[in-house]
Amino acid sequence: MTAPAPAPAARTALPVPPRSRGELSRTVLRALTRPVGTPLPGEATTAAAVADPYGDDLQLALYLCYELHYRGFAGVDAEWEWEPGLLALRAAMERRFLTALRADTGPPRTAEEALADLLVEPVDGEGTSHFLAKRGELRHFREYAAQRSLYHLKEADPHLWVIPRLTGRAKAAMVAVEYDEFGAGRAERVHARLFADLMADLGLDTAYGRYADSAAAPMLTSVNLMSLFGLHRALRGALVGHFAAVETTSSPGSRRLAHGLERVGAGPAAVRFYAEHVEADAVHEQIVRRDVVGGLLETEPSLDQDVAFGADATEFTEARLGDHLLTAWRDGRTSLRTPG
Repeated sequence: MTAPAPAPAARTALPVPPRSRGELSRTVLRALTRPVGTPLPGEATTAAAVADPYGDDLQLALYLCYELHYRGFAGVDAEWEWEPGLLALRAAMERRFLTALRADTGPPRTAEEALADLLVEPVDGEGTSHFLAKRGELRHFREYAAQRSLYHLKEADPHLWVIPRLTGRAKAAMVAVEYDEFGAGRAERVHARLFADLMADLGLDTAYGRYADSAAAPMLTSVNLMSLFGLHRALRGALVGHFAAVETTSSPGSRRLAHGLERVGAGPAAVRFYAEHVEADAVHEQIVRRDVVGGLLETEPSLDQDVAFGADATEFTEARLGDHLLTAWRDGRTSLRTPG
């Protein structure tokens, strides 16, 4: 993780596909190197039905499929994005993932209950942002940024998919918040760009997808969750719940991370990313709760439990990621799967 930030041209290049982590991801990678329409082995769908829903193999395979809807990969034909055989395998993996999420997030509840819980800070103060703020070292922040780059270098992109599926107050409010996420019309203030600046300040490579090989399975799970919700109209309520969870919990955690970065002597661009989120997301939280969630449930009250599921699934996957990071760091190990 000592590579300097690449030249601007390299940052816009298509990412190189990461290496496989098992049968499913190997199957997807092999397919993507072949002509579009090359049949996938039938046993892959069977393997998806019994794979670890949160494991490296299934989550990497999903990540590979989802990235075709974003920037794709170097050397991969863009037509694979909608290839029926690959979509069928993706659907099998999504069923496995969704079934596990619904079981692990507990019984259905209301959006009001789920969002109220998000406002309660943990009593023990031992989450990832607490650790980094109080005793994290520069190496911990660099690992954290490398892992989170899979999420933050596409921050807000998956949430855009819900806009055509909303109406009235919910649509208008969602667009208003997303406008801020994309820099209010200024390219240098786009949040993904601000995170790339943070990475450069920490001496990390800012290329999109650069740390996919290094990212642990819980990080892939977290980033795949918002792609799963975003790509399915049937899960529009869950995507709104995801968005609400992110905006509601961002401000206090961002404050701690900004203080931690200042404490370890990180540069101004690193501090700026989180400092920017402290005030902005405190405002966004009110808009999202009142107008995005409120507006959606006013027009589609049947989506109430879906919104709660999206918020709960977000908290569940983020908690798994936090457990992974903290366990590694407290044991004196790297949280990265492979050296960056």
